[in-house]
Amino acid sequence: MISFLGTGVALVTPFKSDQSVDHKALAKIVNFNIENGTDYLVISGTTGESVTITKKEKKEIIDTIHKANGSRVPMVLGIGGNNTQEVIEEIQTTDLSYIDAILSVSPYYSKPTQEGIYQHFKAVAEISPLPVILYNVPGRTSSNMLPATTLRLANDFENIIAVKEAGNSVAQYLQLLKNKPEDFLIISGDDDLALSVVLAGGAGVISVIGQAFPKQFSKMIKLGLEGKAKEAYDIHFNLMDATSAIFEENNPAGIKGVLEALKLCKDTVRLPLVPASDVLKAKIKKIVKEMK
Repeated sequence: MISFLGTGVALVTPFKSDQSVDHKALAKIVNFNIENGTDYLVISGTTGESVTITKKEKKEIIDTIHKANGSRVPMVLGIGGNNTQEVIEEIQTTDLSYIDAILSVSPYYSKPTQEGIYQHFKAVAEISPLPVILYNVPGRTSSNMLPATTLRLANDFENIIAVKEAGNSVAQYLQLLKNKPEDFLIISGDDDLALSVVLAGGAGVISVIGQAFPKQFSKMIKLGLEGKAKEAYDIHFNLMDATSAIFEENNPAGIKGVLEALKLCKDTVRLPLVPASDVLKAKIKKIVKEMK
C-alpha cells in the first residue's frame, strides 16, 4: 500500500499575469519540492484554487505534475464538493491513472448534519477505485466533521484510510488519535500544529508553507516522527513567522507571495481572491530574506 506518512504539500496553481496556468512554474515547484524532501503531492485542493479552475485546466495541471514527478512520489487529487452526485460523477469520469488517493472535502455551504456527512462519504467510498482521505476544514465548510463521524467512517470503510484534519483544535486531534483504528492515519492540515500532532501520534501533514521551505519542513516532520522533539521544535520555531504570515490575509495569496519572493512563480491569483497587500508582501520578503 502507498504510504502517506511524512510531508505532503498542497500545491498552488501558478498563474501568468494574464491569468492562464503557468505550467513551467508548476513543474519547477514540483521539482523543487521533490528534490528537497517532500514525500507526496496534493493536487487541486483549496491552495490550488480548485474552485476557479476549469475541468480542462484541472486535467492539464494533473498532466504537468505527473510529467514533472514521474513516479518519484505519490500523488493525491482533490475531488470534493457539496453535491454528492457530482462528486461521484467526477471520480468516475476522471482519469486516475497517475493518482494514488483522493482527498475529498467535507460538504461545504449546505451545512449537513453529522449523518449527512457520513452518508455523503459513504456514497463516495462505495464508488471510489482509490483510497480516500477525508478532509475536515470547518473554517471553510462552516460545518465541523466531529471525531465520532470521522471514526465511524474509518471503521466502516476499508478504503477510507486517513483524515486531513484542519479544525485547528488540539482537543479534536487528540480524540482522533486516542480512538482511531490502528492503521487509520491522522494527517494535520494545520501547519502551526503539525509537529505537535506528529509527536502525539499523527502520520504527518498536508502543508501549505511546506512547499516554500520543503527541506526544513520535511526534516521537522521526519524528526517528529522519530520522536526527536527538541531538534524538531528548533525548526518549528524558525518557520513560525513564515507560517503565520501566509495566513494573515487569505490562502493562497500568502503562500504565492512567498513563492514569488523565492522566484518560483508569480503571486497572481484569480478573483474573488486578490494578491497579498503591499504591507504583507514586505513582511514576507523580510521573512524569506532572514530565512535564507
